[in-house]
This record gives sequence, structure tokens and C-alpha cells, in this order.
Amino acid sequence: MTSLFDPYYLGGLHLKNRVVMPPMTRTRTTEGELPTDGDLPNALMAKYYGQRASAGLIITEPGDIDQSSHGYARTPGHHSKAQMQGWRLVTDEVHRHGGTIFMQLWHVGRLAHSSILPNGQTPVGATTERAETSQVFAHGPDGKLQFMTPDTPRALSTDEVAAMAGTFAKAAANARAAGADGVEIHGANGYIFEQFMNSALNTRTDRYGGDVEGRTRFLMEVVDAVVAELGPGRVGVRLSPFGSYGDIPKDPLVEETFLYVVEQLGRRGVAYVHLVYELLPTGNMETGEFNPPEYLDHALLAKARAVFPGAFIWCGGFTNLARAQAALDSGLVDLIAFGRTYIANPDLVERLRHGWPLAEPDRSGFYTRNGEVGYTDYPSYSDETSANSAA
Repeated sequence: MTSLFDPYYLGGLHLKNRVVMPPMTRTRTTEGELPTDGDLPNALMAKYYGQRASAGLIITEPGDIDQSSHGYARTPGHHSKAQMQGWRLVTDEVHRHGGTIFMQLWHVGRLAHSSILPNGQTPVGATTERAETSQVFAHGPDGKLQFMTPDTPRALSTDEVAAMAGTFAKAAANARAAGADGVEIHGANGYIFEQFMNSALNTRTDRYGGDVEGRTRFLMEVVDAVVAELGPGRVGVRLSPFGSYGDIPKDPLVEETFLYVVEQLGRRGVAYVHLVYELLPTGNMETGEFNPPEYLDHALLAKARAVFPGAFIWCGGFTNLARAQAALDSGLVDLIAFGRTYIANPDLVERLRHGWPLAEPDRSGFYTRNGEVGYTDYPSYSDETSANSAA
């Protein structure tokens, strides 16, 4: 029987276990000196990821492919030299601890606000439909950062959509230059790719709309460009079928689209599909919750398994070893991602392996610039017990 602590070979990379630290926005960046620098990864972030390098795979928080893809304040990017220097601190620290790290690339599409976009420009999306019930972290009328409703987007032109594949490929090349072992394309959670793939939202009449091939064309063009840049086995894709996060409407063609996408990704040499199901329909990072692992549609995933030769990562609601092991025992997934549990447990793998108690994260420290507080100040179990003994 497969154990959570067994090694796994992912696209030729040796993962020391099947535990994944998934992407989680933490807003601990440093502001760049120049406007074109963007928000920068830093030594504090390197410490945070290095503390958690016992995971088989770390996938970093999402990073903007360029300045116009910026949707949330204080999130890092992959488009400036200063950012790549910051990411190098992160990858060096993770590798020093024997870890493997992929960087997540995103474009938020319509889930953005003009207050944090270059020159106050309008967000872009598949259509001009606004995400009315979602929220993004941006500057309010008083200039202070707060959660706000996204602006009404401008629909991307056909040529603009086509050109974005090159932008993603450039960001992937930057990630590789900064020491990443691979990248993950964020095709989930209501961001730009899901805005195109959703048959209820995408009403375009050009080659990026219409049938399933048209609605998924954008994602496939980006995947083709990134795989050409990094090679097969170095690219993963995150998907959230049935998700409503980011004001994504219910899609009557969701199963057809999901199975088509998975099959096409397999043909392109994608290393893994990272699956996540969200519960709440809002786009508020503070309150978003996940469905429990039992929500996994075994019949649908079995169909996906039959057409995708790579790995499946399952994320959402895993809070203990029993749930994770049960998901592995189903034979339908290969790797298990523990999200918020990783925030408070830098030594999560060791705690799970030895049956040590898990710490609970403090939500007030999720999205702040309070330095190490709620970020790198969570002790390992051995440090915690030593401190208690000394007291």
C-alpha cells in the first residue's frame, strides 16, 4: 500500500515524499525601488519556504507574469530582474534543505482593481462581465489597502489573448533562471483561464470562445509555450472543476470541459494536474474555505485518470494523516497538498510521520506585513517541546 511518506518520481524529479505545500498568498513581499520592479520576494520569504522544505514538493504563492496581471496588493511577480534576484534567495534556501520547488504563474484576469494596476488601467478578462460578488485586496478611496469589489473588466482582443502565451513563457524562463525546478500554471479559482473555460461566462465569438476546443484554446496555447520553454515534466496545471470562487457561474459543461482539458494536458507532457474544489462563491482570500476531501468525485476522477498519464495532486480540506492516506488509498491521486495546515506547522511532514499534534494557524497573520509574526515564528514540534521543557 502506498504511504504518504513514500518517494515519488515527478517528471524525472525525485520527491522525497508525497506531501505537497500548495500555493498560498501571504503578502510578505518588499516594495521594489522602481515602479517597474513590482513587489519583490525577500529573505523573510526564503526563510519561510526553507522552513517547510521537508515537503516532497513546494509550490510557491502565485506570481504575476507581468504588471498588468497584478490582482492583489503585495503579491510577487516573475517579470523584473529585481524579482528574480529575490526568488533566487527562495530557491537557494529550499534547495539547501533538500527541497523541490515549483513556482506558480498567474494572471487574475477580471479579478483586479485599477488602483493597483499600472497607470490605473482597467482589468481585462474574457468578457466585460464584472465579478460582482468577489473581492480583491486593493487601494480604497482613502488610499488604504482593503478588500474591494473588482472593477468592470475590458474584454481582451483576439490578438491580446494570443500574445499572452509568450508572456507566460517569458515568466517561466525567468522562474527557471531564478532556480525553480518547474512552474505551475494557475488555471483555477476563477482567474483568467477559468474565465475563458467556463461555458456560462465565456460568450466570445472569436476562436477563444464557443465549443470546448475554443474555450480551452487559450490555456493550451500557454501550456504549449511554457512546455516548449521548460521541457516536458517541468510544468503543472492547477484546475478547480465545479469551483465557484471568483464569482464563477455554474457550468453545465464542466465535466466535458474538465475531461477534455486533462486529456489535452496529458498529450502535452504536463507533469501533474493539481485539483482543488472550493466551497464558498466569494473571492475573498480571508474567508474562502475548501470542501472536505470526501467531496472528491471518484467516478469523474477515474475517467480523468484513464486519459492523463501524469500525477494528480489533491488539495483542499486535508488536516490530518487519516484523510490524506484515505485519498491515496483510493488510487486516484498521487500527491496530497496540505494548505493552511502548513502555515502553522513548518515541520508538517515530521509531525504527520510521528503522530505529533498539529498547531492551529492564526488567521490574523495570514495577510500582513508584520514581519515574522504569523509567518516564520511558528516553531517546529521539537523546538516547541524544548521551550516548554525549559520553562
